[in-house]
Parts: sequence; C-alpha cells; structure tokens
Amino acid sequence: MLLREKIGFYLNDIDTPGGKAVDLTITGLVLLSSAIFVAQTYALPASIRLTLDLINQAILLIFAIEYLLRLWCADHKLRHVFSIYSIIDLLAVLPFFISALDISFLRVLRWFRILRLLRFIEGKTIVGYVSREDSAIVARILLTLFIIIFVFSGLIYQVEHPKNATAFATFLDAVYFSVATMTTVGFGDVTPISETGRFLTILMILTGIALIPWQLGDLIKRLVKTVNQVEIACTQCGLAFHDADAHFCKACGKALEKS
Repeated sequence: MLLREKIGFYLNDIDTPGGKAVDLTITGLVLLSSAIFVAQTYALPASIRLTLDLINQAILLIFAIEYLLRLWCADHKLRHVFSIYSIIDLLAVLPFFISALDISFLRVLRWFRILRLLRFIEGKTIVGYVSREDSAIVARILLTLFIIIFVFSGLIYQVEHPKNATAFATFLDAVYFSVATMTTVGFGDVTPISETGRFLTILMILTGIALIPWQLGDLIKRLVKTVNQVEIACTQCGLAFHDADAHFCKACGKALEKS
C-alpha cells in the first residue's frame, strides 16, 4: 500500500486498532483544546496561562498537519475542500495559518473545533457499531445540543465580554445564558447588549429549533418502527432488533441465527 493510501486509510478508518487510536487521539485533542479555551476565560496565573497557550499552539499544529494530510490523501481534492467536515476542520485551524496577522476577531473561530466531533457519530463510533439505531439517534441529539450550547456560548462570550464584562465575565456565564435561552426559561439577569450578541442569540435559537425537533422526529419514527421488529441479536455486530422476516443483519450482512 502506498504511503498516501495508508495515511488516508488510518485517517478515515474506525475499525482497526490503528484507526481507533487516531480517532481517539483527535477526539481527545478536540476536547482538550476546548477545555483550554474555557479555562482561559477565567483569571489564571501568568505561568499557567503561558503553559496553556503552548499546549494550545501544539494542538493547533497537529490539527493543521491533519488537515493538510486529509487534503493530500483525498482523491477529489476540490470536492473534499468544500465538504462540510473539511470546512469545519479549516475553521478550526484557520487562526494557525494566519497567526502572523493581527486579526483578533478570528478568535471566535476556535469555538468551531468542537464541531469536529460530528465526524464520529455516523452509524459507527470509535468503539464499534452502535447496537441499536435509537441509541445512535439519542447520542446524536445529545451531542447536537451540547455542540449548539458550547459553540454559541463561546461565540457570544467572545463578542459580549469586551463590552459587557459584568454579565459575561466567564464562559460559564455565557453557558448559563445559552441554557436559559434554549430552555425558554429566560430569567433576564444575563442578556447581550451588542447587536452581534443579539444576532448570535437569534441564530442559536433558530439552530436549536431546526435541528433538535428534526432529530427527535427521527427518534420517534425509529421507536415506532421498533414496535414491528423482533429481538434477534446479530452474532457479529450485536445489532439486537431486526424485521420479523429478515434473514440477514441489515448492519453487517451476516446471516441471522433464528431460534
């Protein structure tokens, strides 16, 4: 296998130990970089902040190398560049490529790194195939909700903190506002004052309205469909429910052993 094909295989594979290791590493770095950004919204000693900055730059470098490797390994490079995952990856590493320029507003792009986790919730996970489709849908709903709150909280914090530091002193203040807004509680004790902050709030609400009910609809349809299925566990992938007249697993294709 050529080097380019081998690298491309491990960047996209989640079945082999090597592919799982790559995906687990990337996922861990996404979560670590997000945790660093949250920590940096608090008052920290200069030494700790410097250490976090160095770790963050190292993670950015790894993400930049990964982005370039994925582009190099892609068979259709133009199609790859404009794919949703490639755009997310580019948004995540863009500050690294233009760090020499003083464009402070691009700091908001760092919150898009968490969106990279979407890469790991399409039917399979880094630990194996999701045994039940409704479990996968529930996981996707929870991750979608988490991403919406995390990303928009970060964006709102970035634009509100310089102008409204009393209300949005830390990232937790922004999360508190986002959760109160998304759940329609709306205490009103924390509100954005800038036009950009208000626009992001509207966008957050519309995003939640567009994505969450749609995925809940998928879950309801799946639950209704499950009523008409029987429990026949696949001995290969573990998928537990199949249509009553099914002879092969719809996930992996293995013949079902019916009693």
